[in-house]
Amino acid sequence: MRLMHTMLRVTDLDRSIEFYCDVLGMQLIAQQAFPGGRFTIAFLGYGDNDNMVDTNPLRRTDPMLELTHNWDTSRYEMGNAYGHIAIEVEDAYAACERISARGGQVTRPAGPMKHGTTVIAFAADPDGYSIELIQP
Repeated sequence: MRLMHTMLRVTDLDRSIEFYCDVLGMQLIAQQAFPGGRFTIAFLGYGDNDNMVDTNPLRRTDPMLELTHNWDTSRYEMGNAYGHIAIEVEDAYAACERISARGGQVTRPAGPMKHGTTVIAFAADPDGYSIELIQP
């Protein structure tokens, strides 16, 4: 078994792709529309396509983020079960500066965890999903 991807539903696919690629540095791996189901999916991730088992993006060895845009849905309820996506960054302070400079929203500035020493920060994507930045 392996972790393949995590899926988030987004209200504006282009805006979300721009955020994850331009602000967080991911790459668009694949995108496909399903007119019969009235939705489009996009797979994003880090690394290069050398991490592909074959030409199918779902066979990529690195985990990905799947963004799903349902054409007829303009709003989602966040709920209280979702936590966050975690991304390892070399320098959480620099990552926050980069996110802010590119128009992203830092919701918790970089600093040590409340009950530990690990440096973390949080940002929000355009739909309000929380992203934890963890400095090793």
